[in-house]
Amino acid sequence: MPAPIRLRELIRTIRTARTQAEEREMIQKECAAIRSSFREEDNTYRCRNVAKLLYMHMLGYPAHFGQLECLKLIASQKFTDKRIGYLGAMLLLDERQDVHLLMTNCIKNDLNHSTQYVQGLALCTLGCMGSSEMCRDLAGEVEKLLKTSNSYLRKKAALCAVHVIRKVPELMEMFLPATKNLLNEKNHGVLHTSVVLLTEMCERSPDMLAHFRKNEKLVPQLVRILKNLIMSGYSPEHDVSGISDPFLQVRILRLLRILGRNDDDSSEAMNDILAQVATNTETSKNVGNAILYETVLTIMDIKSESGLRVLAINILGRFLLNNDKNIRYVALTSLLKTVQTDHNAVQRHRSTIVDCLKDLDVSIKRRAMELSFALVNGNNVRGMMKELLYFLDSCEPEFKADCASGIFLAAEKYAPSKRWHIDTIMRVLTTAGSYVRDDAVPNLIQLITNSVEMHAYTVQRLYKAILGDYSQQPLVQVASWCIGEYGDLLVSGQCEEEEPIQVTEDEVLDILESVLISNMSASVTRGYALTAIMKLSTRFTCTVNRIKKVVSIYGSSIDVELQQRAVEYNALFKKYDHMRPALLERMPVMEKVTTNGPTEIVQTNGETEPAVLETKPPPSGLQPASQANDLLDLLGGSDITPVIPTAPTSKPASAGGELLDLLGDLNLTGSPVSAPAPQIAQPPFLLDGLPSQPLFNDIAAGIPSITAYNKNGLKIDFTFERSNTNPSVTVITIQASNSTELDMTDFVFQAAVPKTFQLQLLSPSSSVIPAFNSGTITQVIKVLNPQKQQLRMRIKLTYNHKGSAMQDLAEVNNFPPQSWQ
Repeated sequence: MPAPIRLRELIRTIRTARTQAEEREMIQKECAAIRSSFREEDNTYRCRNVAKLLYMHMLGYPAHFGQLECLKLIASQKFTDKRIGYLGAMLLLDERQDVHLLMTNCIKNDLNHSTQYVQGLALCTLGCMGSSEMCRDLAGEVEKLLKTSNSYLRKKAALCAVHVIRKVPELMEMFLPATKNLLNEKNHGVLHTSVVLLTEMCERSPDMLAHFRKNEKLVPQLVRILKNLIMSGYSPEHDVSGISDPFLQVRILRLLRILGRNDDDSSEAMNDILAQVATNTETSKNVGNAILYETVLTIMDIKSESGLRVLAINILGRFLLNNDKNIRYVALTSLLKTVQTDHNAVQRHRSTIVDCLKDLDVSIKRRAMELSFALVNGNNVRGMMKELLYFLDSCEPEFKADCASGIFLAAEKYAPSKRWHIDTIMRVLTTAGSYVRDDAVPNLIQLITNSVEMHAYTVQRLYKAILGDYSQQPLVQVASWCIGEYGDLLVSGQCEEEEPIQVTEDEVLDILESVLISNMSASVTRGYALTAIMKLSTRFTCTVNRIKKVVSIYGSSIDVELQQRAVEYNALFKKYDHMRPALLERMPVMEKVTTNGPTEIVQTNGETEPAVLETKPPPSGLQPASQANDLLDLLGGSDITPVIPTAPTSKPASAGGELLDLLGDLNLTGSPVSAPAPQIAQPPFLLDGLPSQPLFNDIAAGIPSITAYNKNGLKIDFTFERSNTNPSVTVITIQASNSTELDMTDFVFQAAVPKTFQLQLLSPSSSVIPAFNSGTITQVIKVLNPQKQQLRMRIKLTYNHKGSAMQDLAEVNNFPPQSWQ
């Protein structure tokens, strides 16, 4: 049989193929020749054939029939055969195939070989594709090589030990003695792999982390190595763009971050070296920026000094001025994570952050927008809203919904005056009305209703805003409602805030009729307009007959909703005209708090809503109360405020203290509870009522935040605010973040408090916590503490992570005194 062609000739031949079919034909022909050679047990050219097979595998063609030939090459005594054999094993084999177990004995023999390069091949292969069974069998040999004096073998053994620990975590203690002298090595390759090994051990075992902190004194050793790297002169072997071994520096900084997290002594020991790295690292090249970024992350993650944290934030501020888009994005993401803890330091870079809103890159724009909203407070709300409104006017459509929502929330929280608040929301509706949330219209109507002195000004502004433009439907809906309520003020020209306009009754009706017949008007908007026209029949005096005519026309509308309204309004004119003025009188000021009564807590995805108790039998298949009420035993005592499920009962709601609800009666003395008020369905339109509960209360800030939970990569922070309208109410905002590499899904947060408190959980912002701390879930808890007792809480967390359901309980007792006193 003629000698097979060489690998170079095969590559050259394949590259001459002009079509995919021609290439496939060449590959199939060569594979057939290789198979024939394998069948004839041709030892002379086995190495050459396997090398060609690996090249074909890299091109994407099947090469599984060469697996056993790789094992034969590994068993060979020639180094060239072993090299190709081990390379083939790493490419063609994995732990899902039983064939790989046949090479365990060969690897064991090669780990004890007299030649270091053969030992290195065996270590690389084991570290690349070794299964848990192979790792258990060969861990002893790896541990011996980790103690050898040969630097070439020690660095490979350290990386192989990392793979062994990942596959079989219980073997971690076997490598503990070998790690004692690893950091005393002068060779940078050994130092680098040693730091990787120590990082893996600290991340996987809290016991190992505590051991390295206390017993091994690992932090001083790492500080010494890092200091030598910074202070050492030019070393051509390790220099990258003028910086000595940046890869080792980054690895050390990451390990320091793990060691200093939640540990005062370790953090204190590394403060000085972190300051040196932050001030001495050259920033003209990307290498220096990478080290500075890792330094910033370490400073922010440990218990560092306030001055050091300000230095870290200033570094991120310099990153924002960098021409590289990736560096700017990284800076914005990092500032977004730190803005809650170091708000004032981040505020110094507000102008630079706002400038990023004009960036052409959409990712940078989104991060800058999120950070800008996080920086808004009572002092800068006017300036920040001006910039964000300008951004809303010019940004891409995919940003408008989030931007409008953020402006609504910030304006509601920090508005300096009601007029400014109304003007801001109207500006948003004018600019991006089609993108706002569904609750924007009722919230603005409630705000206008409660601002009695602004009625004339508001209705005049809205009237001018919709003249000839009905494209922004939410704006038209609010304007129709306000014209119907305050049309008499519009016609009388009583506006004092700005120059009044002269409008006649017919002109007002012309606008509303135009809304009714406009092709751009949605069915909901037409409903607002028809109701507004009906209301004007009691506010206007000269156009009642015209109003009757318009209403009667829509009695035969093909829109069922409009037809029903028109028929009912016609009946008002004909049969109940004496009741019409009373029915259509002006809406009263809407209360911000609802009256208390017996309530039921309805548990949804982390949301707790009050609902009036009904004495009706449960649906079939209802779980027992002991199963539905998971939080009853969270506080471990009998004074728990339970979650009340709807259950069949014939007892009245006033039967003593049996209904221990979270949001109901405030009378905690055991006196009878008043009968429940009837539940009235909210009308689909706003003629008769609006939701009376605002999204947020007026809040006074200044209470330190706490970390309520930090385990398995899930971190939950509590920030506190006190209500200005009711000092007994504490508003707690939870922020859940995820530092692991995979998202946490189906996240549900539940809480329980003693019965002397009352608790309300609002809806969470999402049920998915993004990985790598790239986003957070927020949820608002409102706690009523009328007796000003120290706050205690038990929390229950459930979520899915890495394909398995997770559940944990925790107790929170470290609430700051300002949150409950």
